[in-house]
Amino acid sequence: MACRSILALPGAALGFFFSALILKLGLGSINEDLGINDFGYVTSMYVTLILWVVMAPAVTVIARTQTTRSVIRARRSRIIDID
Repeated sequence: MACRSILALPGAALGFFFSALILKLGLGSINEDLGINDFGYVTSMYVTLILWVVMAPAVTVIARTQTTRSVIRARRSRIIDID
């Protein structure tokens, strides 16, 4: 259990930098088609950070909602099994 919490922060950092790299490479290859200027890795990091800050609360809410629904279903099935 402790190992997961120790490795969570470096894993998130690697995920962040990798996401920024993928964003730069992905949009860098189609920037002329979209009509945008080429941008650097730092700008890609800013955009990735903004996306993470916006998406993290939404993903958390969705995950909690799904967990709550599965708990409710589990409780209902136990009640049905008892009867």
